[in-house]
Amino acid sequence: MSQATDRLAAIAARRAAGERCGIASICSAHPLVIEAALRHGKARDADVLIEATCNQVNHEGGYTGMTPADFRRFVEAIAGKIGFSLDRLVLGGDHLGPNPWKQLPAPEAMAKASRMVDAYAEAGFTKIHLDASMGCAGEGAAPPDATIAARAAELAAVAEAAAERMGGTKPVYVIGTEVPVPGGALEAMDHLAVTTPEAARETVRIHRDAFSRRGLDQAFSRTLGVVVQPGVEFGNAEVITYKPERARALAGTLRDLPQFVFEAHSTDYQPVSALIALVDDGFAILKVGPWLTFALREALYGLSHIADILAPDPARESLPVAMERVMLAAPGNWNNYYHGSQAEQRIERHFSYSDRIRYYWPAPSAQQAADALMQALGDRDIPLPLISQYLGRLNGAVANGSVAPKAEALLIASVTEVLDIYASATA
Repeated sequence: MSQATDRLAAIAARRAAGERCGIASICSAHPLVIEAALRHGKARDADVLIEATCNQVNHEGGYTGMTPADFRRFVEAIAGKIGFSLDRLVLGGDHLGPNPWKQLPAPEAMAKASRMVDAYAEAGFTKIHLDASMGCAGEGAAPPDATIAARAAELAAVAEAAAERMGGTKPVYVIGTEVPVPGGALEAMDHLAVTTPEAARETVRIHRDAFSRRGLDQAFSRTLGVVVQPGVEFGNAEVITYKPERARALAGTLRDLPQFVFEAHSTDYQPVSALIALVDDGFAILKVGPWLTFALREALYGLSHIADILAPDPARESLPVAMERVMLAAPGNWNNYYHGSQAEQRIERHFSYSDRIRYYWPAPSAQQAADALMQALGDRDIPLPLISQYLGRLNGAVANGSVAPKAEALLIASVTEVLDIYASATA
């Protein structure tokens, strides 16, 4: 177990002892986001938790084409390139369960989920979020809580066996029955129900019982987090901000559950004051993903405008035009999420907070377009007035010399701005 995993495993005990502690969970497979996160951790001499989601990375390749072992090599190669110590790295699996195969009957979906969890544990991922909260074919939106817990325990048994087989570190677990949908809400949000204290306690109880029935009491002792709904979410164009008074009773349950902290999903786009309040209230693990690639996309589009001025080339598509072509050619990752007129859908494809465009960056034609942009700009210094015009948030950092006026440095800096917000909240 890396020193970082040791520190993560002790997070609830540290909090119970009065230490203010928290960590951002970086949920992204984009190489520039990973690089920015590792550079940020190195600069702060801080641990970095990077999680791959079940749809991004699984034993069948996911939408990135990577297995868990591939993802580990991918992250470790970036760490080696920039000199980030692997003792500071924790790799996690997010939403590990039947979600990618929920259109199948439960036995088939769970068989595939088991193979995925086995691959994650075999590859040495040491933080496992067990998520069986979604219904499979014929089950409706969600199965009963007892079924969710039983399926989580089934997957934990797989992870334990794989870790034992490999002689590796036994993982720490996160559980939950009220788990926000990965990637943001599907519909407009009229209101959001905060998890009740009774529901949080019941989630822990039924999981403890389900683990115990499988002889997994020792594994349950390594369960450190519970996913609950604190009243935060984001959709395509709106963000519900954390209100501590609404979650006061929920936060109070941790006094009776000293083994646990809460894991807050969908914390993207929250103001820093809200993130600080979440950590203060025991939501010590803050998941962030779409905000990071949203910031990256903002910077890429800004650079595309700059390239049209500095290096005009009629043969080169602008990046927004190229990405529109890519997304229209394969609408499966956005057409169930974006509604309204054609004009409204076009805006959402590129600018939605849910950032469904992130699914398209690995596509070869998208990579070619992004590479052509970066080659056009090369290593030239970008004039400050153009940075002010198209990348305004970074203007001050470039002007004071903390960020180089070069394309790649500006992309990293755009992601780092978001990471800085989380560092302020969790420090």
